[in-house]
Amino acid sequence: QVQLVESGGGLVQAGGSLRLSCAASGRTFSSYDMGWFRQAPGKEREFVAAIGRSGSNTYYADSVKGRFTISRDNAKNAAYLQMSSLKPEDTAVYYCGGKGRTGGYYDNRLYAYWGPGTQVTVSS
Repeated sequence: QVQLVESGGGLVQAGGSLRLSCAASGRTFSSYDMGWFRQAPGKEREFVAAIGRSGSNTYYADSVKGRFTISRDNAKNAAYLQMSSLKPEDTAVYYCGGKGRTGGYYDNRLYAYWGPGTQVTVSS
């Protein structure tokens, strides 16, 4: 079992930056791939970024590539999402997820553990 808690969300103007954090507790954090997903009102949860267990492999949605950076620190049991050049369409609740199964980074159904989410609002 892994417990996840996101933090770092807030209100920011378009073009600004935010850094989201995901703190993990429970079983060995390094055993899990980590992903960030987001959900806007009336829309389905969508993939944003993911990172493999060692941190060597990263994956991004086309919509955030070049603007967002995912990272992790296994010694601190934490994952991060650095978001830059934010746009109003980035407004959503952001969730971090953890999965033990390999592959399928983009599929939220494969993530067994989720945090409660943190709101990110980008004003124009």
